[in-house]
Amino acid sequence: MIAYSRTELNESMQETKIQCLKDEATYPSKEVLKAALKRAYPAFEGFIETVEAEPFELTHSWKYYKDGKSWLCKVSHKKKTMCWISIWEGFFKIGYYFTERFSEGIMELDIDDALKSAFTSAQPIGKLKPLPIDVSKKSQLTDVYALLDYKKRAK
Repeated sequence: MIAYSRTELNESMQETKIQCLKDEATYPSKEVLKAALKRAYPAFEGFIETVEAEPFELTHSWKYYKDGKSWLCKVSHKKKTMCWISIWEGFFKIGYYFTERFSEGIMELDIDDALKSAFTSAQPIGKLKPLPIDVSKKSQLTDVYALLDYKKRAK
């Protein structure tokens, strides 16, 4: 579990958040991702390497979505979508979506209370509740992996 200090949360909220990968003609290659993520690239690379290996054994694929006018990465286990990744200047955002029936299980996970609170107060999108996590360094991935493990096991 990673504790986010009030200062970190406030600084994060005050930063200008610029989404990258908006050009349909520019595939998110390693070089493009490095340029966009800057110091957050090692965290992204570590995340992809970890989720593709055991015990997760997930796959990822990039696609340009015309409705959002940007490239998104879908992380999947077989046909089940585990999470979505969008690239922002200096960080990447991992988006989880859960139905209401998984709320209790999320509250029991050993993840930061700020994430639990964000999930509890999130407005549903249809039948799904979003849980976005901004990642700029490897130390923030502990909670991300706990949520991935939970979602992979959930039925």
